[in-house]
Amino acid sequence: MNFFIFVSQQWYLFALLIALIALFLYTEQRKSGKSIGTAELVRLMNSDQAVVVDVRPSSEFDSGHIHGARNIPHNKLASRIAELEKSRDKIIVLVDKLGQHSGGAGKTLGKEGYSVQRLGGGISEWQNAGLPLVTGK
Repeated sequence: MNFFIFVSQQWYLFALLIALIALFLYTEQRKSGKSIGTAELVRLMNSDQAVVVDVRPSSEFDSGHIHGARNIPHNKLASRIAELEKSRDKIIVLVDKLGQHSGGAGKTLGKEGYSVQRLGGGISEWQNAGLPLVTGK
């Protein structure tokens, strides 16, 4: 009950706290790359402006991935980042299962100067949109 009394008496401090939290979350999300939808990813792929990097484990990648995607598991990205050097002039679009690992991978690539975006909802969103997957390597 004291919490509600505090909030009603110090509403401006509480509003400032909420605004600062929102600003923090926004800036942290932007560091890991803009989240894009499936239609935008297809557009970038068709215009040869993007390279898709699937950060899921190899076993998940082999069971179904976006055509043309490269598999660099998120836990090996730092040691394999040199594999993307030839694609530095393109947008790197990160794909994972549900969106849980692409943020950290995006921060890693962003620090190295890559232009990074993330597929919102990951491979699950791709499947929900009815878009095709390729199996194997």
